[in-house]
Amino acid sequence: MASPSSPLAVRGIRGNDLPAYVSNGLIGLRVCEVPLVPGSAILNGVVGLYPEEPLEAAIPVPYPLCGDIGIGEAWMSEQPWAVSELEQSYDFSAGELNSSFLFRVGEKAVLARIITFASRSDPALVLQQLELSSEAACEVRLRAMIGTAHARGHVGRRMIGAEAQPGDGALLWIPEGEMSCCGIAFASQCTNTREEPVIQQKHGSGPLIKEYRVTLKPGKPVRLQQVTAMIPSIVHHRPDEEAVRRLAKGLALGFDRLRACNREQWDEIWQGRIVVEGANSHHQRLIDAGFFYLNSSAHRSSPAATSMFGLASWPGYNYYYGHVMWDIDAFCVPPLLLIQPGAARSLLDFRARHVGAAKAYAKLDGHGGLRFPWQAAPRSGEEASPGPGPAAANAAHVSLHVARAFALHADATGDRRYLRDHGWPILSGVADWLVDRMSTTENSMKLLRANGPAEVPDPPDNDSFTLMTACDLLRRTIRLARSIDAEVPVSWHGLLDRIRLPVRSDGVIASHENFRVNEEKGATPSPLAGLFPMHYPASDRESKATLDFFLKRWRDYVGSPMLSAFYPVWAAMAGDRGLALALFEQGYAAYDKGRFHQCLEYREDHPDSKVPAGPFMANIGGMLMTMLMGLPGLEISAADPATWGRRRVVLPSGWKSISVNRIWAGGRPMRLVAQHGKECAELVPGSETIHSAVEA
Repeated sequence: MASPSSPLAVRGIRGNDLPAYVSNGLIGLRVCEVPLVPGSAILNGVVGLYPEEPLEAAIPVPYPLCGDIGIGEAWMSEQPWAVSELEQSYDFSAGELNSSFLFRVGEKAVLARIITFASRSDPALVLQQLELSSEAACEVRLRAMIGTAHARGHVGRRMIGAEAQPGDGALLWIPEGEMSCCGIAFASQCTNTREEPVIQQKHGSGPLIKEYRVTLKPGKPVRLQQVTAMIPSIVHHRPDEEAVRRLAKGLALGFDRLRACNREQWDEIWQGRIVVEGANSHHQRLIDAGFFYLNSSAHRSSPAATSMFGLASWPGYNYYYGHVMWDIDAFCVPPLLLIQPGAARSLLDFRARHVGAAKAYAKLDGHGGLRFPWQAAPRSGEEASPGPGPAAANAAHVSLHVARAFALHADATGDRRYLRDHGWPILSGVADWLVDRMSTTENSMKLLRANGPAEVPDPPDNDSFTLMTACDLLRRTIRLARSIDAEVPVSWHGLLDRIRLPVRSDGVIASHENFRVNEEKGATPSPLAGLFPMHYPASDRESKATLDFFLKRWRDYVGSPMLSAFYPVWAAMAGDRGLALALFEQGYAAYDKGRFHQCLEYREDHPDSKVPAGPFMANIGGMLMTMLMGLPGLEISAADPATWGRRRVVLPSGWKSISVNRIWAGGRPMRLVAQHGKECAELVPGSETIHSAVEA
């Protein structure tokens, strides 16, 4: 396997760019140019009151890897202007962020080199190593700390000394609103200390600090290593005590072994790297970056799925409050099923854990079955969209995507036990709700007042994207029912037989009834999303007419989030390789921004783009679906994966092939090769065992 393309190193201050995003799916950090300065930390499942809206939201917790450097009486934190020669590089192959800077006070200067990473082998841990050197002898003070300054909440309990051993200290943090809490325990170790280190801030609500005094000598650098464990209360009701235990486990392994294990885990994940022969180096770099960020943001240990921006947050934008939205089920689960199925299952587990909330939500509507929320709060799984929440009331497709993700999991993994225990209650519940939600007419079933991806104030009738998704979901649900000997109500068959799409006289599948191309958001290509990734079996005439109609209007939509990443597939389905390449550039690559290729939600030239926000998982997931399924022409099904290739491979201009050394299909490793011009992509068995699929 060729090594992934890491971003180019960056120098100087970031300006308007976002800080680096370092995550393992349980802990997410925004790491500043000087990593000792507190950035932002999100812990999966920890929630509080959002500052500007009285709602349950994922909010930052104390930053776990703070530090400081002092020369004489001058501390870097008090004189940040004394820092210069900033440089950062990100090693995507190992998930390690490398930073360096010079701190100068008078004639004395020290060079700091810092490695920061979030452990994938022990996901409760984040680690940092500071290496300090000087060209002249220099007395220096170093601090390792848990920073509480920028987190809203208070310390409920502190542990110092024997209680925290073998670590330096621990605290119980309670975010504002007291809806959850988390435990944080840290330990540090420094070489060449002159005297016994001192623990400061033993009481009160301030930071936990451990201070060292060292003597720097030319050619003899000093290292300060920090290891911090973070535990959300969603997984343990006394999380500070569990954080101490997890920290002890990590310290027993040691920093170097934890670093090696993290690299091994990333080596395993990168077996799924997507390699495009013929693509330019910039496009390959962006594909690698998207692969990295999605895999960074999900882990088999993730207790509360992941959000639209993974575990990233930064002041100036709401980041959708860290809520779990339908985009995760529709855009992130499918590629993860093929490259990291254990992480995909953790996203599904979140939905399965909150079936009760979905049942209650449907019942409030006067319907049976299950209706999942538009913006699910990470802790409760209940609806948490701000204000009156019009999208929450009118988006019928949300529940369909949740259920469809469980159907895809059953086919991609072959795990019938999980289907019976967790998937079937959701598949059957959503199918029952859909029957109730539809309205009966003389010859068909109508979906009244429901938005698709185009969210408009006055929802239309018979949204085609929702109906096309419903058809795919019902077919899959009925087929999966037979595989586990479950009952199939007659009403499901009746609904499937009576769904009718709004089709114009020229054969174009309209976005909805009474569709006008000049209406608000009329260029939204939702019928194309019904063709892929929903695989609606439209006639050749309807497919061609619909592709031609909406592809001509791509300029009126591209720049928006989500569906733009699918345009290369639709252009390829129309046979236009040149347009497919142009739309990869305009519909994905142009969303790239600043440091380390953090794909933005909106393209910067879009009128709705106000504050750059990324990495945006729906765009990234859409691109990965395009590369893994759309352009190769794969459809996940219960059939032999060797038959998943359903159409001729058409790739963007200049691209010769898409290959993946290992994807997981049908519960076993396969190799994917999609060569331009071939009748279909090839999926051939790999050599690993099914046990590895469970661990992935």
